[in-house]
Amino acid sequence: MNFESFTLLAATDDLSVEPEGRAHADGVELRMDFADDPLAQLDAYDGELPVLVTNRVEWEGGEAPDSADRLDTLERALGYDAVTAVDLELAAVSGAGEYDAGRVVDAARDRGVSVVVSTHDFESTPERADIAERLERACSYGDVGKMASTAHSPDDVLAMLGATRDRTAAGDTVATMCMGAAGRHSRAVAPVYGSRIGYAPVDPADATAPGQYDLATLRSLVTQLQREG
Repeated sequence: MNFESFTLLAATDDLSVEPEGRAHADGVELRMDFADDPLAQLDAYDGELPVLVTNRVEWEGGEAPDSADRLDTLERALGYDAVTAVDLELAAVSGAGEYDAGRVVDAARDRGVSVVVSTHDFESTPERADIAERLERACSYGDVGKMASTAHSPDDVLAMLGATRDRTAAGDTVATMCMGAAGRHSRAVAPVYGSRIGYAPVDPADATAPGQYDLATLRSLVTQLQREG
């Protein structure tokens, strides 16, 4: 996955759903922090879609403990041929955490694996300039800078879309979305402004973030908007 164009990922903690996702997805995001024995799943994986691995730490909305083992597991996942991208938190790779996530970035570079550096705001959406600054920082560490925030109004979505356009115009590769009911439509609209990654579960009951569309619906919406644009 090089994210040169929009990439839709089937978000899951169970790689067995991959055959169901092939009709609409470009890849799979394996949420290792939610998964049962994720390395065993990767070992058994014989699917067609490439895999992005995420082992989200607790303080960034995931379930993985903040430990060296979390990073060890991610680094081991990079050894599988199907894994072509990895997601790491901006705070972790920028040295704010106790453990050195930079080693996972280095391992990914050595293996030709794309690095998505992400940051989240589960309470609100910052101002447009602040979003753009965070995305720029994330892009300085990874191949893609990702930001998700919680929207409470249309103005929040406008701030995210504006920052997406700003950083895309500046030459950065970004992935953006707003969580929650007020921001749900951003998942379909953000690719028009330059966002390169979308996330959706095959089954809407398996959503891993507030406001996610199911995979087929998001693919249909994005395709229609891109065609009209």
